[in-house]
Amino acid sequence: MMLHPSYTDLMKVVNSDVEIGEEPVVNSRYSIVLATAKRARQIIGGEEPLIDNTSNKKPFSIAVEELYSSKVKIVGEEEAPEEISEEILEEISEEISEETTQEDLKEDTEI
Repeated sequence: MMLHPSYTDLMKVVNSDVEIGEEPVVNSRYSIVLATAKRARQIIGGEEPLIDNTSNKKPFSIAVEELYSSKVKIVGEEEAPEEISEEILEEISEEISEETTQEDLKEDTEI
């Protein structure tokens, strides 16, 4: 299967805003695939595509087109909005609470 646009073309578009001397946003095809797959999962999860004419297209193809047309931007972890970090921390806290509660229940029933 051939990817259109090519990985090289996608990398050029994604890195086009990087100034000389700065680290590129993506350095490999692997990074492009990960970012595209993440966006495809968001689309599968119910987020609206940011491009027109998505009928008969798979989520990954939609994500590739969004990247190529600069409708989505790949950001590094240090550039990620704080809200996401807080959201993740909240989820982790809830999971830890649930695990602690389950462990407490196990300890209470073990006599």
